[in-house]
Amino acid sequence: MFTGIIEATGEVTDVQTTGTNKSFWIRSPLAPTFKVDQSVAHNGVCLTVEEIAGDRYKVTAIKETLDKTALQEWQTGTAVNLEQSLMVNSRLDGHFVQGHVDTTGNCEAIENQNGSYELTFSFPHAFTALIIEKGSICVNGVSLTAFNVSDTKFTVGLIPYTWQHTNLQYLKKGAAVNLEFDLIGKYILRKIQGIATAIP
Repeated sequence: MFTGIIEATGEVTDVQTTGTNKSFWIRSPLAPTFKVDQSVAHNGVCLTVEEIAGDRYKVTAIKETLDKTALQEWQTGTAVNLEQSLMVNSRLDGHFVQGHVDTTGNCEAIENQNGSYELTFSFPHAFTALIIEKGSICVNGVSLTAFNVSDTKFTVGLIPYTWQHTNLQYLKKGAAVNLEFDLIGKYILRKIQGIATAIP
């Protein structure tokens, strides 16, 4: 479980393909503090640390993960948002994030608001019911608040700190991002759908 508050960014230094899997070596100042088998969110995707070598570590994404996320676009030099799992005695500064990406979205617009930034993203219509005005949304692992929500688009605002300390600053129009919708909303929708199905 994560919160969507990014601790650091890393840089992909090597990409290895084995069958349908892809392994990534990532350089990060956090690497020396990691341990093998630890879960770490990478652009919002929960991956397991397999090896550690100095300031680099290795993770592997299987076909299911590659099919559902934007990880297949990672290459040497890609900047990655990193967050270690939530400790039960820490504050929940963002929102509950599982690290289980629901789908990818696309960056539609980036606007400099002279002190902040507004980014607009599109997403598949099938997920419309999972996002609400002023609700929580996780974009590349970053916990943000959605506004100007429509059936297939939403906008988020970034303070300078978030812009400077995440890889959202490198996004270009058309870029793919990982999206995880609010966990609580998903359970509520599932419950409502179950009730509706049970009514004769």
